[in-house]
Amino acid sequence: MQAYLGIDVGSVSTNVTVLDDKAVVRDTLYIRTQGRPIEAVQTGLRQIYERNSNLTIRGVGTTGSARALTGVVVGADSVKNEITAHAVAAMHLVPDVQTVLEIGGQDSKIIILRDGIVTDFAMNTVCAAGTGSFLDQQAARLNIPIERFGDIALESQAPVRIAGRCAVFAESDMIHKQQTGHSIADILHGLCQALVRNYLNNVGKGKQIKGPILFQGGVAANKGMCRAFEEALGTKILVPPHYNVMGAVGAALLAKEEVGGNRPSAFRGFEVSDFSYQPKSFECSGCANLCEIVEIKLNGEVIGCWGDRCGKWSNTVTVA
Repeated sequence: MQAYLGIDVGSVSTNVTVLDDKAVVRDTLYIRTQGRPIEAVQTGLRQIYERNSNLTIRGVGTTGSARALTGVVVGADSVKNEITAHAVAAMHLVPDVQTVLEIGGQDSKIIILRDGIVTDFAMNTVCAAGTGSFLDQQAARLNIPIERFGDIALESQAPVRIAGRCAVFAESDMIHKQQTGHSIADILHGLCQALVRNYLNNVGKGKQIKGPILFQGGVAANKGMCRAFEEALGTKILVPPHYNVMGAVGAALLAKEEVGGNRPSAFRGFEVSDFSYQPKSFECSGCANLCEIVEIKLNGEVIGCWGDRCGKWSNTVTVA
């Protein structure tokens, strides 16, 4: 099967998607990064190949916080930021989408689109309240499976008000409400409402949020958060089928566009899962900028450098 790979490597998860020549999602993979992005990518590619050994890869795209590193490791044709990848994926599914709400493991973002063009966006910069890792933490503290979090929140009839402007204050307020006798369902519903208020007042501040609205990222699986967004915005929220890997879907679509016709892919092959990569970093003392340079070697040979502002190091490496 002629296919395109999309790889989204974030702080919490590494996602891989396989698109066929008609841009239909054929396979997806969601695994934990666990602080080892190279190993996570290798594991992901190995699992994808085991499940789809008949693939002929026409193009590969990377995105996420480790997109540059992943692009060098796998031999990517397209390396794009998360805003671009999520916007492309959203427009592929809903061409007239005007707002994308995206909440992942440790970050959240909003993307405003008009007539198929990204006109504005914002990301959280200070607090992690409302992100997947915070919800995971609270579910674990309450001894609730994260998969049940949203269902329990939906059982609430009288949500309590939780202070959601800070992760620390939100947790303290939840404990106080528990100690005064409120039900877990009402506390979870109140927490979802608080986190949505935090999102709209910070990430979404000053943005014109219009429908159709897509909710993407791992937190979109939480039905309580979906309901809280619908209550706050007064409109229907759409959750796409592959909500948790939409960044990877967008990366694959961008790779498909990048390679076009018969241009050969730079993909190193699924054998990269067995390669030995050696990353290291150092500080360049060539000028007052003191850039932190990242260098990666494959079997002892330097295949990539980045982090410099002037190109002194990155321009000396020719990636095969």
